[in-house]
Amino acid sequence: MKKLNIKKGDTVYVNAGNDKGKTGKVLTVIPAKDRAIVEGINLVSKHTKPNAKQPQGGIVKQEAGIHISNLQLIDPQSGKPTRVGHKFVGDKKIRYAKKSGEEIK
Repeated sequence: MKKLNIKKGDTVYVNAGNDKGKTGKVLTVIPAKDRAIVEGINLVSKHTKPNAKQPQGGIVKQEAGIHISNLQLIDPQSGKPTRVGHKFVGDKKIRYAKKSGEEIK
Protein backbone atom coordinates (compact mmCIF):
# COMPACT_ATOMS: atom_id res chain seq x y z
CA MET A 1 0.00 0.00 0.00
CA LYS A 2 1.21 3.48 -0.86
CA LYS A 3 2.27 5.94 1.82
CA LEU A 4 0.76 9.37 1.22
CA ASN A 5 1.72 12.65 2.89
CA ILE A 6 -1.89 13.80 3.18
CA LYS A 7 -4.33 12.27 5.67
CA LYS A 8 -8.00 12.63 6.57
CA GLY A 9 -8.62 15.82 8.56
CA ASP A 10 -5.64 17.77 7.15
CA THR A 11 -6.12 21.28 5.79
CA VAL A 12 -4.78 21.47 2.25
CA TYR A 13 -4.11 24.08 -0.45
CA VAL A 14 -4.99 23.36 -4.09
CA ASN A 15 -2.00 24.28 -6.29
CA ALA A 16 -3.41 23.24 -9.70
CA GLY A 17 -6.72 22.88 -11.52
CA ASN A 18 -9.96 24.85 -11.62
CA ASP A 19 -9.95 25.39 -7.83
CA LYS A 20 -6.33 26.64 -7.71
CA GLY A 21 -5.68 28.84 -4.68
CA LYS A 22 -8.51 27.46 -2.53
CA THR A 23 -8.10 25.63 0.76
CA GLY A 24 -10.21 22.93 2.34
CA LYS A 25 -10.33 20.05 4.79
CA VAL A 26 -9.64 16.50 3.56
CA LEU A 27 -12.75 14.34 4.01
CA THR A 28 -11.36 11.06 2.63
CA VAL A 29 -8.19 9.75 1.03
CA ILE A 30 -8.25 7.07 -1.69
CA PRO A 31 -4.69 5.62 -1.76
CA ALA A 32 -5.45 3.13 -4.56
CA LYS A 33 -6.20 6.01 -6.95
CA ASP A 34 -3.85 8.64 -5.41
CA ARG A 35 -6.85 10.90 -4.82
CA ALA A 36 -8.44 12.81 -1.97
CA ILE A 37 -11.89 14.29 -1.49
CA VAL A 38 -11.63 17.83 -0.14
CA GLU A 39 -14.49 19.83 1.36
CA GLY A 40 -15.81 22.40 -1.14
CA ILE A 41 -13.24 21.56 -3.84
CA ASN A 42 -13.87 19.99 -7.28
CA LEU A 43 -17.66 20.14 -7.05
CA VAL A 44 -19.56 18.15 -9.68
CA SER A 45 -23.27 17.91 -10.49
CA LYS A 46 -24.78 14.50 -9.85
CA HIS A 47 -28.23 13.57 -11.11
CA THR A 48 -30.14 11.64 -8.45
CA LYS A 49 -33.31 9.59 -8.59
CA PRO A 50 -36.05 10.25 -6.04
CA ASN A 51 -35.47 8.26 -2.83
CA ALA A 52 -36.38 8.36 0.87
CA LYS A 53 -33.82 11.09 1.64
CA GLN A 54 -34.72 13.23 -1.38
CA PRO A 55 -38.27 12.51 -2.50
CA GLN A 56 -37.95 15.14 -5.24
CA GLY A 57 -34.68 13.83 -6.74
CA GLY A 58 -32.84 16.27 -9.02
CA ILE A 59 -29.31 17.59 -9.44
CA VAL A 60 -27.03 17.59 -6.40
CA LYS A 61 -23.60 19.27 -6.12
CA GLN A 62 -21.00 17.09 -4.42
CA GLU A 63 -17.22 16.85 -4.09
CA ALA A 64 -15.27 14.61 -6.46
CA GLY A 65 -11.74 13.29 -5.98
CA ILE A 66 -8.73 15.47 -6.73
CA HIS A 67 -5.25 14.06 -7.38
CA ILE A 68 -2.85 14.15 -4.42
CA SER A 69 -0.18 15.86 -6.55
CA ASN A 70 -2.44 18.93 -6.84
CA LEU A 71 -2.63 19.36 -3.05
CA GLN A 72 -0.19 20.79 -0.52
CA LEU A 73 -0.49 20.69 3.23
CA ILE A 74 -1.02 23.99 5.07
CA ASP A 75 1.74 24.84 7.56
CA PRO A 76 0.17 24.99 11.06
CA GLN A 77 2.44 27.87 12.09
CA SER A 78 2.41 30.23 9.09
CA GLY A 79 -0.80 29.14 7.33
CA LYS A 80 1.01 28.85 3.99
CA PRO A 81 1.44 25.74 1.79
CA THR A 82 4.41 23.55 2.67
CA ARG A 83 6.02 20.25 1.79
CA VAL A 84 5.86 17.37 4.26
CA GLY A 85 8.83 15.65 5.84
CA HIS A 86 9.09 12.56 8.03
CA LYS A 87 11.40 12.02 10.98
CA PHE A 88 11.70 9.74 13.97
CA VAL A 89 11.24 11.12 17.48
CA GLY A 90 12.05 8.28 19.85
CA ASP A 91 10.29 5.27 18.38
CA LYS A 92 7.55 7.26 16.64
CA LYS A 93 7.63 8.47 13.04
CA ILE A 94 6.08 11.93 12.76
CA ARG A 95 5.20 14.29 9.93
CA TYR A 96 6.56 17.82 10.01
CA ALA A 97 6.24 20.96 7.90
CA LYS A 98 9.40 21.63 5.91
CA LYS A 99 8.90 25.43 6.03
CA SER A 100 8.68 25.86 9.79
CA GLY A 101 9.86 22.47 11.07
CA GLU A 102 6.75 22.22 13.23
CA GLU A 103 5.13 18.83 13.86
CA ILE A 104 1.85 18.13 12.05
CA LYS A 105 -0.78 16.60 14.30
